[in-house]
Amino acid sequence: MTEPVLFEVRDGVAVLTLNAPHKRNAIDGALAGALIDACDRIDADLSIGAAVVQGAGGYFCSGGDRDELAAISAAPASDEGIRATQRIYDAFLRFGRVRVPTVAAVRGGAVGAGMNLALAADVRVVAEDARLASGFTRLGVHPGGGHYTLLTRVVTPEAATVLGVLGETVSGLRAVELGLAYEARPDAEVEPRALALAARGGTDPALTRAAIRSLRAEVGPPAIGWPAAVPLEQSAQLWSFARKGSDRWQGSERASD
Repeated sequence: MTEPVLFEVRDGVAVLTLNAPHKRNAIDGALAGALIDACDRIDADLSIGAAVVQGAGGYFCSGGDRDELAAISAAPASDEGIRATQRIYDAFLRFGRVRVPTVAAVRGGAVGAGMNLALAADVRVVAEDARLASGFTRLGVHPGGGHYTLLTRVVTPEAATVLGVLGETVSGLRAVELGLAYEARPDAEVEPRALALAARGGTDPALTRAAIRSLRAEVGPPAIGWPAAVPLEQSAQLWSFARKGSDRWQGSERASD
């Protein structure tokens, strides 16, 4: 059976590869669990000083798995519906709390929960032609996972409105202009550049862990904070799932197209 997340360590840097290219690395329960396990491995290995997350097949992450989202929409207020959405949330929540600086290498696109995962990283390097989209409202779904808190950590409320409420899709180049990413590179240079940035943290893991802990404590997310934003959005998102049922996920337009 193919591993949903590939894990390797290169010179003190953990490289996590979402490994479901046949569905543009959409997050299902198995991938979410594997990503959480990988973060636990990073925290336990004090020789690791930084981490990179990337997607197999030239695409970062297309969001939540469509089959699982359809099942949630069929019974969004059920115990399983709540658990299923929480499994997806837990993947990027855990990645956002890993004890080393993190770099997301975004090629192809990052949509919905995939955008949340990219925003959970400390640094984003994106392909110039990558497509980044909140994607939720274009499918008639309320954003989830503390999406607005994540967005406003890096962009203005105005940009967050255009992206997260009005559903704009932006290129990698535009993402840098908005502050959504640190750097845009030609597609073939994205993952090597992300690894090169992270490698600096791998040379002194103890110092790097202490430095990122201090930076996060001092800067932190604004307003109510990300952990509080997750349950705030969850009830509205489950309500939006219930409005149209599971049919929306069958052959629906991809927000990145």
